[in-house]
Amino acid sequence: MTSESQQIQTQAYVWVWLPDSTEPVVAGLLSASGQQLVYNYGRSYLARRNAIALYEPELPLRSGLLPLLNGLNMPNCIRDAAPDAWGRRIIINRKFGGGGRDIDPGSLNELTYLLESGSDRIGALDFQDSASSYVPRGSAEASLDELLNAAALVEQGVPLTAELDRALLHGSSIGGARPKAMITSGNKKFVAKFSSQNDLFSVVKAEFVAMRLASIIGLKVSAVTLTRAAGKDVLLIERFDREKAPEGWRRRAMVSALTLLELDEMMARYASYEGLATVIRHRFISPRETLKELFGRLLFNILSGNTDDHARNHAAFWTGAELTLTPAYDICPQNRTGGEASQAMLIMGQERASRIALCLKAAPLFLLNEDEAILVATAQIKAIKNYWKQVCDEAGLSEVDRNFLWRRQFLNPYAFVDAPEVIGRLVD
Repeated sequence: MTSESQQIQTQAYVWVWLPDSTEPVVAGLLSASGQQLVYNYGRSYLARRNAIALYEPELPLRSGLLPLLNGLNMPNCIRDAAPDAWGRRIIINRKFGGGGRDIDPGSLNELTYLLESGSDRIGALDFQDSASSYVPRGSAEASLDELLNAAALVEQGVPLTAELDRALLHGSSIGGARPKAMITSGNKKFVAKFSSQNDLFSVVKAEFVAMRLASIIGLKVSAVTLTRAAGKDVLLIERFDREKAPEGWRRRAMVSALTLLELDEMMARYASYEGLATVIRHRFISPRETLKELFGRLLFNILSGNTDDHARNHAAFWTGAELTLTPAYDICPQNRTGGEASQAMLIMGQERASRIALCLKAAPLFLLNEDEAILVATAQIKAIKNYWKQVCDEAGLSEVDRNFLWRRQFLNPYAFVDAPEVIGRLVD
């Protein structure tokens, strides 16, 4: 017989930090309806003068159960706040470690992951069992060494002690598959990314190099620093969804490109830069500047070998009325075995080849002509070449890893296939 603690979750109250607020308010109820999760706003929330939609057009401010968009099993803007692969591994470790033999695997549904992951999640939402009392799920104080060691145990499938489990809980709500945690230092919050036991090269340093080069090129990216813990490299990425105020922390609401495109994980292969550019043209403030920024990010992903540019690795701030592109994050060169490569998101039509020529063909979608697009590409290539050694030195990247990354991830020859001669000459 299933105990009360093992009962399948059927509902969760959604709490939100409204703009400029440092305390959350209950916004509504997410509840199971067959195989789907549906949402309705609370009457007290709808009565607020400063209430905002969690995201429009998906969850407009109105009473009653809100219908799901076609093909979705839960509201996408709420799914954005759920843990992905890494956070779910932590929760599975907690559930099935130690005395976990008695846990029913079927009791782990989407609501379980929402209610058992850390409260300091990306964006401005959190989830509670109560509509009247907000109790954050925080973490125990832990050093980076302890966090890194705990992450290694999760990777190995070793049950955590209660202390390590509480320490790692804080990072259980973050997206992505790689081991990571969240930390606070003074007036800033960071995502700490750790090395993985399966890394073939220094992925942590490679991501630092890519993020720093993107910043030097002039793209808007999260600030990054490198540190060491337990004898291993740790990448600290400054969070842009938090702001320290005298009375506490403000949270900025965010939605992923997957939400903007009205797609879920099962439909992610249809996500495209072309579709995102269309949303930006119609719904974002400063669309022309935003489109040029997005085009620059697409080009840099190709030039740096970041083929993991899926639709949850693009996001926008949401104020309740306006959308703006967040700083870039998760720009990480990916391992590749052959010459050809493709981007996780389609670029134009059904084409996703990691080639500059395709970007130039797609330039009008970003309100750029060919000459303007070529200027963006040449400036990025020159900057990568000019600052490569300096940034690699900053990272303390080994000669082996430099040789492994150069012209394999960064400036891979496939990126230049059929590119105009003015671009091809830059890497001859």
